[in-house]
Amino acid sequence: MGITFRLKVMSFLQYFIWGSWLVTLGSYMINTLNFTGANVGMVYSSKGLAAIIMPGIMGIIADKWLRAERTYMLCHLVCAVALLYAATVTDPETMFWIILINAMAYMPTIALSNSISYSCLAQSGQDPVTAFPPIRVFGTLGFIVAMWSVSLMGLELSNVQLYIASAASLVLAVYALTLPKIPLAEKKAEASLASKLGLEAFVLFKNSRMAIFFLFAMMLGAVLQITNVFGNPFLHDFARNPEFANSFVAKYPSILLSVSQMAEVGFILTIPFFLKRFGIKTVMLMSMVAWTLRFGFFAFGDPSPVGFVLLLMSMIVYGCAFDFFNISGSVFVEQEVSPTIRASAQGLFMTMVNGVGAWVGSILSGMAVDYFSIDGVKDWQTIWLVFAGYSLVLAIIFACVFKYQHEPEKAPAKPLAH
Repeated sequence: MGITFRLKVMSFLQYFIWGSWLVTLGSYMINTLNFTGANVGMVYSSKGLAAIIMPGIMGIIADKWLRAERTYMLCHLVCAVALLYAATVTDPETMFWIILINAMAYMPTIALSNSISYSCLAQSGQDPVTAFPPIRVFGTLGFIVAMWSVSLMGLELSNVQLYIASAASLVLAVYALTLPKIPLAEKKAEASLASKLGLEAFVLFKNSRMAIFFLFAMMLGAVLQITNVFGNPFLHDFARNPEFANSFVAKYPSILLSVSQMAEVGFILTIPFFLKRFGIKTVMLMSMVAWTLRFGFFAFGDPSPVGFVLLLMSMIVYGCAFDFFNISGSVFVEQEVSPTIRASAQGLFMTMVNGVGAWVGSILSGMAVDYFSIDGVKDWQTIWLVFAGYSLVLAIIFACVFKYQHEPEKAPAKPLAH
């Protein structure tokens, strides 16, 4: 069994776990447990809080003390237990704490799965820029398979989705035991205190270009969290309208949302071309414009024939919106840093996107949804237009302040932070 195939299996399971509950838990909490928008935002903010510190800490551990594949295995064992218990919870406060525990274990595994893949590819002599995206595609496929399974089994408003995620976490923990050994970074005799603690990745903030990159990665993380939290509840709400109550959109919102992940598959495979041809700045700008379109199409979409086309277009542009900052950003970080801080740097990137960004996005989006709601009825059009405006402003500012001169014919710049 080749290393590429083994990494594809890891990626599939990694995102199958998330796809089992990430986009449907909000609908379960709102419709079955009767949580408010603020309650749902609070629960989802736990993911951001955990990701602020945990990916960096676990990345340091994986770089310095415990091999990455072993760290990865232990994290998924904790996830399996936490998700199993979460399925029994019915109040917002307890749900927050249990999902927080799960997030503290799961969020580091996103960066760890990336660093494990990069390390294995390097050991086998493959170029991460061209070899990693096809591997990451299988993560998207895992997400899609999970969403379809939960939706077709009628589990979007059921706690069974959490049982499925728990079982998948246990399977991945066992599978992690079969992964290749990832060597620890060599310890230098005269290492600084920062080096001994594994904090070298933070030196990246001394580079203005990287500091700005991480800042905008954080703000895009907030955008991503908005669609994760409220995309499924938005589509479920069409069932309130008698005209649309029996529509495909209202009955199987996760299947429609899975088109977003299908679009990811196509856009992931274009990343090597766009990064090499245009560079990270143009690719990130394309992502921000795509986010603006994602929310704009949501604002005017509905299950009617014309409205359905707009919803479908929203799903398609999501592929560009997500991949061109999340996957491309990870590859960009890999190119810019030294291999000795690979896991730490990837952890830092995940902290900014899925940590600070996700926490801000969860809290503010929950407040916005409640603000534009009257007697439990949400003004989704206004909500999505506000988020579209935010994405557009972000793109304009990024175009002005991020200084990056792409030279497609030259080799990547010397890695930072040796």
